[in-house]
Amino acid sequence: MERPFETVMIEQCAPTLAGLKAASLFRQESHDRAALVRQVKDWDIRLAPKGIRVIILKAFAQSPHYLIYVYRPARLGELLSRPESRRFLEQMGYHLPGDPAGESGQKALLAQLRGRLRREGEFPHEIGLFLDYPLQDVEGFIQNRGQNFTCLGCWKSYSDPDTARRIFDQLDKCRRIYLQLFRSGRSILRLAVAA
Repeated sequence: MERPFETVMIEQCAPTLAGLKAASLFRQESHDRAALVRQVKDWDIRLAPKGIRVIILKAFAQSPHYLIYVYRPARLGELLSRPESRRFLEQMGYHLPGDPAGESGQKALLAQLRGRLRREGEFPHEIGLFLDYPLQDVEGFIQNRGQNFTCLGCWKSYSDPDTARRIFDQLDKCRRIYLQLFRSGRSILRLAVAA
């Protein structure tokens, strides 16, 4: 059953809209591809002045589902340009642009991620880095094949469980507050914090 785009975006992307995370991802069902593409472009234009972009990362071939990526280019660029992030992406087979922090560098890396998502088969777990998960947790997930985690919340954590719980609690609280404000009539544009 198709759920309203804005409701799913608030539920899944509140921490990114609030500026607590660099990026979020959600799955949207739509039987009208053209309408969804227009909706994504419209939100991308409306949120751009707040420093937020909205794109379709994947259209599923055999179903009416899409992965929508909501991100803050400034924060994502900072994250992707860290030496440890660059090292990790190179190890995962990414071709690094000269400046991963810049718009063209981010587009090149997102295009590579998009290509990996399109291939049917194993999900590219390095996507956690693009979702602002701690690198230690992304690497831990890959090395442990999703097992042996220290704490479970918005993602599987392989680091200090107390720190992870604090982060998960903060993100959950943000979601609850944003959803409550949205349901009481506050618009997404008013909820989105400018960078």
